[in-house]
Amino acid sequence: MDELKPPKPQVEFDEFTKLDLRVAKVLECREHPNADKLLVFKVDLGQEQRQICATLKGHYKPEDLVGKLVIVVANLEPRSMRGEASQGLLLSAAEGPMRTRLVILSPAGDLPPGSVVG
Repeated sequence: MDELKPPKPQVEFDEFTKLDLRVAKVLECREHPNADKLLVFKVDLGQEQRQICATLKGHYKPEDLVGKLVIVVANLEPRSMRGEASQGLLLSAAEGPMRTRLVILSPAGDLPPGSVVG
């Protein structure tokens, strides 16, 4: 069994509350044309649609993710990932320090896109 990574330093509650965690619905998903591990998502956040890149290639088939509800960090500063815009962060859990298995985090129930996670 893989060893777990040590916990990160504690943060103040006020720092954590700066994160805007939202439910999003996956509208489209495709493989990134210039990256071995990235998938490119188009997600619905209720009030808007965004593109998010995530290191999930090889863990999921893009077509299996369309329609799925996921949790995203909606207020993360946008960045370019191998030439594709990423306007948020899709949350997943990793098994072991080598990230041998990634599991996308999603709500246990059916919620509308844009619902606040807290």
